[in-house]
Amino acid sequence: MSSSSPVLGARAELDAEEAGTRRRVLDLIASDGPVSAAELASHLDLTAAAVRRHLALLEADGLIGVHAGGASGPARRGRPAKRYVVTTDGQSALSQQYSELATQAMRFLAEIGGADAVRDFAARRVQELEQRHAGALADAGADLTRRAEVLAEGLSEDGFAASARPVPGAAAIQLCQGHCPVQSVAAEFPELCEAEARAFSRMLGVHVQRLATLAHGGHVCTTNIPIIPVRPDDAAPTPVRTRKDDSA
Repeated sequence: MSSSSPVLGARAELDAEEAGTRRRVLDLIASDGPVSAAELASHLDLTAAAVRRHLALLEADGLIGVHAGGASGPARRGRPAKRYVVTTDGQSALSQQYSELATQAMRFLAEIGGADAVRDFAARRVQELEQRHAGALADAGADLTRRAEVLAEGLSEDGFAASARPVPGAAAIQLCQGHCPVQSVAAEFPELCEAEARAFSRMLGVHVQRLATLAHGGHVCTTNIPIIPVRPDDAAPTPVRTRKDDSA
């Protein structure tokens, strides 16, 4: 008599498939959020009922939440559709990094080398990022919209769930990163975010402005990219400022 049941085996396969679909839903919310159930169903080629089931489970687990801001696009009659974003717990679930170990290592580096050592490490880290994507950006040419799209594609391959979104009514693109593998480390060491923003300026050849970060409470890392070309010599990065700095 067989020790395994065909029914149980089929159920295990179904559970694995369901878990994989749920992960795809979570990944898409991270990259495209705030996003509605209808948009998710369209992107993933799922029924509305299937998407709602996955959303309910993800929300019950605390991995996603309803976006508190208003819906984008033209106003519509009736109750606005819920739009979902990934929560802090969801970000942790997405991350495959040993964040606590990395934080301890950064603290040790700061202790023995001081602030300069931390900044040097952050600069070295983004230098590798720039080198990794230099070829793809060169192939993209001078068009800033295309360059931003290529950068977003490269960042997604690096695990940042990135997208490039035009800003309605403005000559700008927002580079959104729905996931950050070093989010918890960057919360304590903002030098990592600052170095990344400077790298984006160099890679795109324009001044960029970091509007929000996951490390400091945003539901997505958002970088504003003007699509007005400037001379390469003028592309020195803008220092990352916070509202607190502006009010000082």
